[in-house]
Amino acid sequence: MMNKNKMIDHTLLKPDASAADIQKLCEEAKVYDFASVCINPCNIETAAACLAGSDVRVCCVIGFPLGAMTKEAKVFEAEDAVRRGAQEIDMVLNIGRLKEGDDAYVTEEIRAVKTAVGERILKVILETCLLNEEEIIRACKDAKAAGADFVKTSTGFSAGGAKAETVRLMRETVGDDMHVKASGGIRTKETFEEMIEAGADRIGTSSGVKLLG
Repeated sequence: MMNKNKMIDHTLLKPDASAADIQKLCEEAKVYDFASVCINPCNIETAAACLAGSDVRVCCVIGFPLGAMTKEAKVFEAEDAVRRGAQEIDMVLNIGRLKEGDDAYVTEEIRAVKTAVGERILKVILETCLLNEEEIIRACKDAKAAGADFVKTSTGFSAGGAKAETVRLMRETVGDDMHVKASGGIRTKETFEEMIEAGADRIGTSSGVKLLG
């Protein structure tokens, strides 16, 4: 079993987060040796400076939280994030196109972002609370076909967060050669363990210190 500290993306995505808030997040991430800090693009350079010399990664969201930007905008945002120091990218897929059945568009958009980030880790946020089971399965298959590294449940900004049964479905769909990130509403040790048991190998949470305390 992986070190549980290294399963956590220590997250702060609130729009009113200050530089001091980001620095505190990064200091906590270093103390607890988390996998990454997950932040908005405007905070990348602050986080990168704070985490320099540590093995905690800078993870940045793009197309966040709606996923309704153009493919070109997401590619630009990903390239800009990498240039500023992001080491992992969490993108929101185009939920409307997925629900329309346009898997070709969804796959191509994810592939374009993956090309933009290169060898860096790309996680694809499905926003599973807006999808039915068939759509979740298709989204997972699209992300896998496009070369993404992870599928991720939620932004934490929509109608619901991660559910164990959804994580289990995602894991069954992508198999063992792709990763699953559970995020959204994971605030207790019980929920944390439940998500791991269901098949998540990364957890996005703003409660990482509490979960391991």
